[in-house]
Amino acid sequence: MSQLVDISAAKEFMKETLDRVDRAELISMASDLDAKSRHFRYVLGADQIGQLTPSDVTSLLKFTFATRRHHAKITEAQSHDMLAEEIRNLLHGDQLVEERFERFVNRVQGGDEGMRTELAGEILHFTKPDIYWLWSRWMWDPAKKTGAIPLLTTEEFDLQGSHAGEIYKKVGKGIAFVHSIGDAAEFRFISNNLFGTDVFLACVYVVYAYTVLRLRMTQEFNKVMPGLPEFTRRLLGIYRMPQLVEKI
Repeated sequence: MSQLVDISAAKEFMKETLDRVDRAELISMASDLDAKSRHFRYVLGADQIGQLTPSDVTSLLKFTFATRRHHAKITEAQSHDMLAEEIRNLLHGDQLVEERFERFVNRVQGGDEGMRTELAGEILHFTKPDIYWLWSRWMWDPAKKTGAIPLLTTEEFDLQGSHAGEIYKKVGKGIAFVHSIGDAAEFRFISNNLFGTDVFLACVYVVYAYTVLRLRMTQEFNKVMPGLPEFTRRLLGIYRMPQLVEKI
């Protein structure tokens, strides 16, 4: 796996990250992702998912970066029963995960396709983090062909696919490749599980975004950009975690 990952690039991104934030903050982010996962597992667990309420659904949408400010686009575009059924099928359906993923993206209404793919990835990953992985556009955007994963993988690794389900599987392979070099790239201290890799990938994207913005934008615009901890937490859906929990 590690042969498809640019370990030197990963180490350089980790170095630049630690120039902007201390280790304790990165560990705290992984811990907050675990807390976010506990909420998803409680709401969507086998004992609870049959009783999914509209407020439960809204709470999940508020914890997802792509839908946090646009949750009404999802909840108002179809009945609660239909949305709840699609969530249940995504998590517990009999089809392969890529087929369930594709069905969710195609059947759920509201927002653009990218928003629905991010929502599907968050539901899978944070409800069953030992089995499924995250897919956000900051990890891989097939339309723009940008994201954290291609910044770390070699040209031989192909992330393209004919549909969302196929791409989800490829993103999972990319994340697994990156996770496998956690020790070599010196980011394993964040967490041994995939939440640590989530944090690292988000930091890679933020460091890259700062570089691009510094080249393209005015100095005044760059001054109002959020710092790495805030930017990363926003991408991961854990910004202002205590306040968010209180509102749910």
